[in-house]
Amino acid sequence: MGGNHTRDTRRGLSFHLLAAFFGLFVLFLYGPIATILVLSFQGPDGGLTFPMNGVSTHWFRNLFEQQAVGDFGGSFRRSIALGLAVMVLTVVFSLLAGFAFRRRFAGSGALFYLAVASLIVPSILVSLGIGLLFNILGLEPTWYGSALGAHLTWTLPFGLLIVFAIFNRFNPAYEEAARDLGAGPWQTVRHVVLPILLPSLIGVGLFGFTLSYDEFARTLMTAGSFNTLPLEIYGMTTNVTTPVLYALGSLTTLFSFTVIGLFLLGLVGLRRRRLRRAATAG
Repeated sequence: MGGNHTRDTRRGLSFHLLAAFFGLFVLFLYGPIATILVLSFQGPDGGLTFPMNGVSTHWFRNLFEQQAVGDFGGSFRRSIALGLAVMVLTVVFSLLAGFAFRRRFAGSGALFYLAVASLIVPSILVSLGIGLLFNILGLEPTWYGSALGAHLTWTLPFGLLIVFAIFNRFNPAYEEAARDLGAGPWQTVRHVVLPILLPSLIGVGLFGFTLSYDEFARTLMTAGSFNTLPLEIYGMTTNVTTPVLYALGSLTTLFSFTVIGLFLLGLVGLRRRRLRRAATAG
């Protein structure tokens, strides 16, 4: 009896220590974001620090007015377009590579390590190298050209690793059953393989979009004359001395959480759809 009580006490203590550690981690992770969110509601005469001078939505309204410096709308649209392009290309290339690497071929190991090698190269060096290459070739770096390539060197390795892990767990018996029922190769991929992989591919797409949306280092030397949102925010830190910067940070953070929430809702919808189909088939 005494031994059981001692074990229960230790487990309770361990649980509370882990809970306290997790609470501190969450505070460290989201504390700065919460601070920016609070300060973005400063009054019209408020500054960049506490104490707050009134409470209002003045700086959110000011964000959509003509600014002396900064192009919020243009940089936001560029980041969205770049993120969507990176998301689509990451999913497509990762999926195709996953199919290709299902069978061993000459040089597959070297090709794999070459593809993921950019993860260990400092991002600023990748950005500098791509920018210099474009200058040597006489091409102007652009956010939709050189920056797109730079972002893919960051998102594709993650996409490849995720897709390879998915295919390692994929049961080929599903494909064999489809072929036994008369399905051709493309029908098997379209009606069997892709529906099974779809939730994971949505995760790969979300990962690619979020990595691209807030990427700074690999965009710094490759964006050309027009900034993306991270570059615009960084430039504002040296020019803007009002809480409008915090309002922009709050809105971009809200947008990021909204995108994540929509993807999660999509995954939940897919799961419920599968359950309904399974129940109907049963």
